[in-house]
Amino acid sequence: MAIKKILWPTDFSKSAAAALPYVNSLTQKLDAEVHVLYVIDDIARHAPWYGEFGKEHMNKIREWEEETAHEHLDEICKRHLEGCRLYVKHVAVGDPAQEILSFIQKENIDMVVMAKHGSKAHFAFGSVADKVVKHSPIPVVTIPVEREKE
Repeated sequence: MAIKKILWPTDFSKSAAAALPYVNSLTQKLDAEVHVLYVIDDIARHAPWYGEFGKEHMNKIREWEEETAHEHLDEICKRHLEGCRLYVKHVAVGDPAQEILSFIQKENIDMVVMAKHGSKAHFAFGSVADKVVKHSPIPVVTIPVEREKE
């Protein structure tokens, strides 16, 4: 089986970064490209807390988060993925596990490398990793890490 496309989903946590040495090693050994995916958790899908926000306000929050996400992805790719033959940055909006699974199909990904736990500040990456492992049509390598302290 040829592994030419590896997906590394990140929530920008230290836990997610623990997968980077594995991503680098695999991409260099396999001469694969890396797809780095950050999913903006669509807060509109959650029950409202502290009242309803207007559509314009929600759009401004999403625009800011997307801009910030691209800056973080640029930084990660410059600092940690220089040895990769090719890396491609992606940002999506929605349920993180569903977006990862959709991305696998859309981009014909061959393998996923991800941390088992992420930052509680973003989303419970552990539950995301569990969902991806259970429903992925391709191999998923999970890197065990301790949960970040709040």
